[in-house]
Amino acid sequence: MSSLAGRRIVLGITGGIAAYKAVEVCRQLVDAGAHVVPVMTSGGRRMVGETTFSALASEPVRTSLFDDPETPIPHTKMGQSADLILVCPATARVLSDIRTGRSADLLTATILATRAPVMVCPAMHTEMWEQPSVQENLAVLADRGVLIVPPESGRLAGGDMGHGRLAEPATVVSAVEAALGAGDMADHKVLVTAGGTREPIDAVRYVGNRSSGKQGHAVAAEAASRGAEVVLVTTQPTTAPSGVRVMPVETADEMAAVCEIEAPDATVVVMAAAVADFRPADAAGSKLKKADGAPDIVLVPTIDILATLGAAKPAGQTLVGFAAETDDLVANATDKLARKNLDLIVANDVSKPNVGFEHSTNEVVLLLAEGTRHDVPLSDKREIARAVLDAALGHLS
Repeated sequence: MSSLAGRRIVLGITGGIAAYKAVEVCRQLVDAGAHVVPVMTSGGRRMVGETTFSALASEPVRTSLFDDPETPIPHTKMGQSADLILVCPATARVLSDIRTGRSADLLTATILATRAPVMVCPAMHTEMWEQPSVQENLAVLADRGVLIVPPESGRLAGGDMGHGRLAEPATVVSAVEAALGAGDMADHKVLVTAGGTREPIDAVRYVGNRSSGKQGHAVAAEAASRGAEVVLVTTQPTTAPSGVRVMPVETADEMAAVCEIEAPDATVVVMAAAVADFRPADAAGSKLKKADGAPDIVLVPTIDILATLGAAKPAGQTLVGFAAETDDLVANATDKLARKNLDLIVANDVSKPNVGFEHSTNEVVLLLAEGTRHDVPLSDKREIARAVLDAALGHLS
């Protein structure tokens, strides 16, 4: 069951151009089982049509303190019944209103009338984001316990690059899940590895693979949403979910060094990273020039992190490995499960369409050491993550 099943979320959409991203946030919240009540400011309605949110959310859009025939005090009703109020995007104006307690519209009145957590997702141009008044407002809100999903750097509405871009919808939803998580992993430390390692050839080139880190990041986000302390060792730190401790690495040796420190006290270790099997024996300190001819690159094996963890696995720990295969899926995965002393292996056939590397979907077979098999059909990687953690918890119990 999703961590948001049955949770009531008031989604406030304000007048920033990033309001279009709130459409996807709304859809993902509903897909996760939340009951979403959309509230749009007059500025928000200029950016995205009411019909869109009314169609995707759990209730029709509300826009005014005075147009609800069911109650003369809609802000009080919504504020008292909400499990969380999410403002996405949060403009500079609404941040100021929330700080000062100004009841300017239905959304800010609802925020004043609630004891539920309030989460804001700021989005604005870089110059506005960097204004001392905006930063002061955010600092005061944070001190009061308002949850803040910080903006990201990237392409802005004006076409230039800078900081202030609204966090991606998946990041926002992960933050909501972390705030309202089911908590069935609250007593667990989960170590997750993600992404493909990069083994240097010279100062600019490397031996690598196509792994995007999406599956490992989905596992980390799911574990965090369920209350776990999550350590994410990743080669893709810029796309890491919120609510986790991120340990950026590049090479297999760097990943192994972090895992050696973090794994012993973890109850669940999920090795989703695609670690390179070989690395150049000697990496050049500067860029190799084409004019000098093709270099002789001697490859040597990298450290087998999974086997090392399997050999040192403490009692009470569930160790999860991954097997990306193109043939003999179950046979190869079963062999790896036994050889590396794993409790669970997640096997996928990456030769299939929309499966594995770089895709947002996956199709896997879960094989447990005791002989149990569970097939998970083509699904969003977050659904795969949920199935993996459910199986890991089942093994722990």
